[in-house]
Amino acid sequence: MIIKINIDCPDKEAIKEVAKVIKNGGVVVIPTDTVYGLTADPFNEKAMRKVYEVKGREEGKPLPILLGESHDAFSLVKPSETFWKLARAFWPGSLTIVENLSEKVPSHLSIWGSIGVRLPNCYFCRALAREVGGAIIGTSANISHMKSPVNVEEAYNMLKDKVDLYVDGGQARIGISSTVVSIINKEIKILREGAIKEEDIKRVLESE
Repeated sequence: MIIKINIDCPDKEAIKEVAKVIKNGGVVVIPTDTVYGLTADPFNEKAMRKVYEVKGREEGKPLPILLGESHDAFSLVKPSETFWKLARAFWPGSLTIVENLSEKVPSHLSIWGSIGVRLPNCYFCRALAREVGGAIIGTSANISHMKSPVNVEEAYNMLKDKVDLYVDGGQARIGISSTVVSIINKEIKILREGAIKEEDIKRVLESE
């Protein structure tokens, strides 16, 4: 099934329909500000396992999370001063920040004790996350190690009927995956350079 939406001004009923699928344990392909993403309820262990299965990804490797609001980070990680410095500079936007897990978070979210979170520059994604409860999985809608899709057709050609719903929001605007930076224990590591350049991150971190 495919639902078409306007990611800047999505129909409220469409958001509720997509959220219902996620709340019921479904896995959904959605448009984001970067590339097309695969989403589910991060607090539903069975749904998370299905995401790993769809992607052919090793279980236990953390899946990034999209937030409805920046303060929703508190329900998942223990945000440091560095976390908020980066968030203020790049959110909403294309930076995924990897931080230590909050003690409140179920262990199935990450066996490594950390997870990446992002506030996307996409009204539809944020509204969907809020409707689900503040956070949704936000990994690329591809088979692991294959190119990330930039439209619903590319996603469908890879994943076919493995997912419960496709949301078509047109061509992804950036077309490049988010940059991933780890700040665990104050050690800064660029895990993946994407839409945001490493030098821009360093410039922010070095500023007063």
